[in-house]
Amino acid sequence: MIVRFLPALTRVAALGAAAVFAATGLTACGSTSAAANPYGLLQPGVLRAGTLTDAPPNVYLKDGKFTGFDNDLLTAVAAKVGLKVEFVGTDFSALLSQVNNRKFDVGSSSITITEARKRTVDFGNGYDFGYFGLDVPAGSSISGFDQLTGKRVVVVQGTVQDDYATRENLNPVRVPDYNGAINQLKGGTADAWIAPAEIGDKSAADSNGKIKVAAKQLSPAPTAYAFAKGGDKLREALNKGLDEVIADGTWSRLQAQYYPGRPIPADFKPGSGTVAAPSPSAAS
Repeated sequence: MIVRFLPALTRVAALGAAAVFAATGLTACGSTSAAANPYGLLQPGVLRAGTLTDAPPNVYLKDGKFTGFDNDLLTAVAAKVGLKVEFVGTDFSALLSQVNNRKFDVGSSSITITEARKRTVDFGNGYDFGYFGLDVPAGSSISGFDQLTGKRVVVVQGTVQDDYATRENLNPVRVPDYNGAINQLKGGTADAWIAPAEIGDKSAADSNGKIKVAAKQLSPAPTAYAFAKGGDKLREALNKGLDEVIADGTWSRLQAQYYPGRPIPADFKPGSGTVAAPSPSAAS
């Protein structure tokens, strides 16, 4: 009787061993996959970044290449953790939701940290400060933010400039991108544009005298890269990389390259605030 049951028992044991082996193989495969993509990127080793094409000197497209202070800085930060960056153009009004829906791994577009935006995405450490700029058509009598009541004021939808204009009851005209705002000023269909100051400066300089900068004021919060909720490993890795490019002088060099002569507020500390940024002259 015992001899008769041996083949059946052997088959059961063999099937059990096969199941254990398969489970072990799956676990090993999962571990290998996690090791190859520890940050949960859309493509292992590649940081897919949503950005804009029309906002120099911060983020823009030049000769087919995405560049600008924010994007060049992100490329340097990503390199510190062994990642290459793939930039993809989008509209600012859609960027944060696209990041949180994981169309992009990160958002790069001089995004000011606000409490409202924190409900949609998480932010890394602040890497830059900014000013609001007030651009007006050449010949305009507007010289300050306090003269905008009753004027036709244009803003890019979803920006902190949009928030400011709404809060000040200016009933702003909203456009999807910076080119739309510039065209409103050039065409005489807007009295003023509230812009990120650096973008406003560049736009005025490139307008052949059609646009001028009327005023500036310091923005209330720093700018940072945006991450999907739950993407803590990636956010922490890039925070660390940001501190490294601050310490090695890359941050200061890019500041001098893209914002020559712009004073840095005494109380602004980029990154975690635990590393000192060399002066631009020392970093060059």
